[in-house]
Amino acid sequence: MDARALETTCCIAGGGPAGLMLGLLLARAGVDVVVLEKHDDFLRDFRGDTIHPSTIDLLDELGLQEAFLRLPHTRVETLDVVVAGNRITPIDFRTLRGGTRFLALMPQWDFLDFIAREAARLPHFRLIKGAKVTGLRRKWGRVVGVTARGSEGEFTVRAHLTVAADGRGSVVRRSAGLPVAEFGVAVDVLWFHLPTVGEVRHTLAYMDGRSVVLTIPRDGYFQAGMIIPKGAFTSMQEEGLAAFQRRLAETASVLAPVVGSLESWSQVKLLTVQVNRLRRWYAPGLLCIGDAAHAMSPAFGVGVNYAIQDAVATANLLAAGLRGGTVTTRELLAVQRRRLPAVRIMQPLQLQLHRRIAKPGSGFRLPHPLPPGPALALRLVLPLARGLTARLVGRGIRPEHISPELRRLFESVGG
Repeated sequence: MDARALETTCCIAGGGPAGLMLGLLLARAGVDVVVLEKHDDFLRDFRGDTIHPSTIDLLDELGLQEAFLRLPHTRVETLDVVVAGNRITPIDFRTLRGGTRFLALMPQWDFLDFIAREAARLPHFRLIKGAKVTGLRRKWGRVVGVTARGSEGEFTVRAHLTVAADGRGSVVRRSAGLPVAEFGVAVDVLWFHLPTVGEVRHTLAYMDGRSVVLTIPRDGYFQAGMIIPKGAFTSMQEEGLAAFQRRLAETASVLAPVVGSLESWSQVKLLTVQVNRLRRWYAPGLLCIGDAAHAMSPAFGVGVNYAIQDAVATANLLAAGLRGGTVTTRELLAVQRRRLPAVRIMQPLQLQLHRRIAKPGSGFRLPHPLPPGPALALRLVLPLARGLTARLVGRGIRPEHISPELRRLFESVGG
């Protein structure tokens, strides 16, 4: 095969959760797929590490759950928040009905490696790493593939369908000129590593009237974060690292013994939070999914889940047509119509949370310990809220499943 001119049925730009999951599903259905990943590996830090119950259910439907759960991970059945020293449990995945009733914390590179290994077993799947998409190929007003740059120079991939799964900075989306609706986001996130501190319960966030601190357990350390008002990082740096350490310790006292491990601002990475979505996710021969179609914020940790749900919906709706070598604009529109309602509901919830957090004196103030009245109110309300929050975070809105039609395609090719 000429490395400078590849031919495939579906070219997927981006080897993240959406791109790899779609590649796996289509290849199982007998569709020839090429996935282009611009990096040489998946080892990027400060990515989403939450594998939600709905994603684990999908792996079960694919016969991959058992192998997935053999990978090192942290099983989380409940998530706490600590508000001004008061520990509250607003999310309990054990309240979910049927299916998986826990969340798995796993470095995203391990998850992506797992999906890529499973897909590599399939004859219709090809992953090319170190291949950066540089633009689109068009013919008679239709996208017919991409141009890319790899270790051996420039090359092209010709395809019946091109899928942009290359994230919020999508080169493909920009090349297509698709209109984007931007939503003002009031916060950014600072990410950093801290050593673990003894046996710490799974805590979604520590909150007080000034800050919100996140702690995600990894093997031997926390992937920690602080949510800050948009654009506040420069002024925090001017105040000095010691002031930042004090603020961390004041909000999350459990971290006080280890904040000194932050010895330089170079250890602190700024994530500029974006929330946006395309007004139209498609063009003739092109479809955008995941963050390329709708950038989600880190709020509720649903970005990976929504990307995977997009991939499943895409495979359900397009695999049969792609098997025949064609996909219509109407079918591409059907993907957007299927997935857009869930995005339209979740993004406003994320934005509302951001506005609350970013507001000066954000209101996360409770007396400690709680007086009898508020304590009783929480005991009455929380059991009712846990089922809703577990469903919202763990399953999402309109969770996707492998359709009977897609399953029949799997069977027809022995997948």
